[in-house]
Amino acid sequence: MSKYQFAESDICLTGTDIPRNRLGIETPDLLHEVEATLLKQAYTRFITELEPSVRFDENYFKALHRDTYESLYEWAGLYRTADMSKGGSLFCRAAYLEQEARRIFRELDQEQCLKQAADWPVEKFAERLAHYQSELIALHPFYELNGRITRLFFDLIAVYNGYEPIDYSQALAEGPSGLNAYIEASIQCVQCADSSKLQQLILQGLRRT
Repeated sequence: MSKYQFAESDICLTGTDIPRNRLGIETPDLLHEVEATLLKQAYTRFITELEPSVRFDENYFKALHRDTYESLYEWAGLYRTADMSKGGSLFCRAAYLEQEARRIFRELDQEQCLKQAADWPVEKFAERLAHYQSELIALHPFYELNGRITRLFFDLIAVYNGYEPIDYSQALAEGPSGLNAYIEASIQCVQCADSSKLQQLILQGLRRT
């Protein structure tokens, strides 16, 4: 049984939560290892390639997903066309996904993609990062690997502004409930439109270079 509930999608191998992939991997541990390696390579590449002219827009966001995972998934960088939910959280309906994505990135563009944040108090930066990250968490635009690419996207904005990549190590550690603090904060973002807990986690993880 997949960890996600899909409408009209055959993304996963029958009876499993393993996405069909270009490498024919059918073992979850191996697939997760490959995904982690690709993400690590992406961090090195995209941080190295950061330039003053970079635009943290929708095309850049989609390109992060595509360029990181296209060797593994044919749908890398493409928005899902099926409705998805997880547990009690229903993500943005596929019919409205493109529209909502345009709204989010239009608003981000109106704030110059947070490229002026180097001069802000860290608390303000954490609040704006949490606001937009919350929006993308609720959007959940790709079939898989949304959280990792969303964190990469905002880590790059942080690096651009003179910070280290945001340290989520404590937030991603499993808690007594079986969930980690990041997942709990994400649930609040989706179900309650409340990014306050996520803001706290980001603030804890922001460090100047």
